[in-house]
Amino acid sequence: MSVHESEAGIETAGKPEQAFLVGIQRAGTLPETSRELLAELEELCRTLGVSVVGSTMVRLRSPHPRLLVGSGKANEIIAEARALEANVLVFDDPLSPSQQRNWEELADLAVIDRQEVILDIFAERAETREAALQVALARATYALPRLQRRWTHLHRQRGAAGGQGMRGEGEQQLELDSRMVRTQITRLKEQIEEVKQRRQVQRSQRLKRPLPVAAIVGYTNAGKSSLLNALTGTDVFVENKLFATLDATVRRLVLANHQELLVVDTVGFIRKLPHMLVDAFKSTLEETLMADVLIEVIDVTSEQIEEHRRTTRTVLTEIGAGDKPVIAALNKIDCVTDELARRRLLRAWPDAIPISALTGEGLAQLTETLARALDSTLKEQLLRVPHSRFDLVALLRRRSAVISETYEDDGICLRARVPADLTAAVAPFVSEA
Repeated sequence: MSVHESEAGIETAGKPEQAFLVGIQRAGTLPETSRELLAELEELCRTLGVSVVGSTMVRLRSPHPRLLVGSGKANEIIAEARALEANVLVFDDPLSPSQQRNWEELADLAVIDRQEVILDIFAERAETREAALQVALARATYALPRLQRRWTHLHRQRGAAGGQGMRGEGEQQLELDSRMVRTQITRLKEQIEEVKQRRQVQRSQRLKRPLPVAAIVGYTNAGKSSLLNALTGTDVFVENKLFATLDATVRRLVLANHQELLVVDTVGFIRKLPHMLVDAFKSTLEETLMADVLIEVIDVTSEQIEEHRRTTRTVLTEIGAGDKPVIAALNKIDCVTDELARRRLLRAWPDAIPISALTGEGLAQLTETLARALDSTLKEQLLRVPHSRFDLVALLRRRSAVISETYEDDGICLRARVPADLTAAVAPFVSEA
């Protein structure tokens, strides 16, 4: 896979058309889990537009430092890949920079790993400036220790006039490239910090009228954006592909109890998510960290439903959101047409709500559960509002749960469950009796 410099650092150019995949089954890993991961890697490659011509699974007792696998198995992989006319090897396990170089020298093929595939997908899907900067930072961070791959074909030159050693062309170019990428990383971090500060300003404006936040989380392609559209009546981009959307999207939703909240659609999670992407997307994932409640979308059509949920919970814990209250939503329930299978599913997930973002099934129950989860943010208060502040009365009727309302000579007496964001507005009119 050829590489060249870009505004974002080092990026791949001309994606290979024929890929041979290598799955790794480590000691203690179930065979079916390894096969599922290999199948997911194939889907990732297809999402990137790369054809998969074949694959193999390697059972690994312990990793070999030079090639990850033994030399005999490495030669078997290369022979099989060449027989299928593959021009790139894609490993499901991460390869160290030295392992990647060793493989490319041995196979005379491009060699990448799952991390690089995911990074390339993110690079293609980033729409906003923030997402593009974050992806560029992650790719540059990934590429920096791998720059030497580009210059292994150049022999180091030795000897010079006067007996002084002179670095070869490759070594000089490597130093220049390393300096360039480090400079680019520094610049990207500065640009991301500027964007982050603008986000904080926007958030502070929003917090002047703070609303509860519900973040939609889950495995990639579980239907998070479809659910946001179904709940809020908007038209966020939806596509049946891994990582169809990367940017956090915020929409407003008013529940049946008049509670108003913000619903945030976040980037999907995936097993073996590169850590540099978790770090790079911290500012995007801040919306999840700020959420009052999480709506976890689970794809019931997936054969890896349990593993997907474990991955979601693991990533939430990694970003510091593992202790948030969670409402589990079993999405795509309309695809489970067999009644026995549906009952079995609901017994296995007794606390989850079966929904369909496509047909609307279960959405009423989901919003009711959401209202109950946010009910703790409503504080019951007795208010005496003067007739001159009918605007406040109208706001309370619209935004709070009014328990009683009576008209008196000096104003309107209301007993209502008031959301936290209206506490300051009603404070002057709170009555003790």
